[in-house]
Amino acid sequence: MSTRVATPRSRALGFGLRTARVARGLGLRELARQVDVQPQVLSHWESGTRAPKLEQVGLLLGALRVEPVERGRLLELAECAKEPNWLERTVTGVSPALSTYVEYERTATEMVNWEPCVVPGLLQAPGYAEMILRAHRLPPPMVEREVAIRLRRREVLTRRDPLVLKLFLGEEALRRPIAEPAVMAEQLRLLVRAAQPRTSSIRVVPADVGYHPGLSGHFVIFDFAHLPSVVHIEHLRGSAHLYDGDHVAAFRAATETLSDLALSEQESLELIQEVIIGLE
Repeated sequence: MSTRVATPRSRALGFGLRTARVARGLGLRELARQVDVQPQVLSHWESGTRAPKLEQVGLLLGALRVEPVERGRLLELAECAKEPNWLERTVTGVSPALSTYVEYERTATEMVNWEPCVVPGLLQAPGYAEMILRAHRLPPPMVEREVAIRLRRREVLTRRDPLVLKLFLGEEALRRPIAEPAVMAEQLRLLVRAAQPRTSSIRVVPADVGYHPGLSGHFVIFDFAHLPSVVHIEHLRGSAHLYDGDHVAAFRAATETLSDLALSEQESLELIQEVIIGLE
């Protein structure tokens, strides 16, 4: 059985329900008993890994005596909790994991991204992305679709209220010859263009700094205006989202270590330009 993923909408609903329960001083089991559901089911609703029906939300709001304004907001969330995300509406055949990730990307206010070995998908140039996708032995139509998705995702950096991106990039990502020199140079020039002082910070962690927590692998921290932060981690056969506060704090601490070790933004851009010159 696949792991359930909390989508942004279902998670917002669950967080609102949990906040209302805590405000009333009710335990999870006590509230579950009042509305006649299993505690495990209510726990899934509050975490967002399952979405309750509209009538079930109504029962919960009644039991919790939620004020009219907040009641209306949560009922509205309940109505759309199962609606397709942006990517599901615009592209057919995408996986739930990718759709959820992209929706977190679109709804976050800030994103901290550590990538030790490759440029992340959000900032991949077409040729660079194509080489990575081909290495996964995807059929040509799927490669074309995935490249198009990555290009569209970049809109979050140029919209009216842009996503604030803090990217920490391992020096390995600049120097590994994933593609031919011309394609690598194109990719690195895109990084230079993407670096914007107030919205997109790109800092390189040198290869000679010794051991640090980032060597355990890639991670992303999503921060939201009205929801707790989420950590995304990825491996060869899948990915996971971490919602527990202690887990998020551990990755936040790893980010602070990376910040201490990384070159400044200006030094990072100078290093990227130096690598570009070596490729040309």
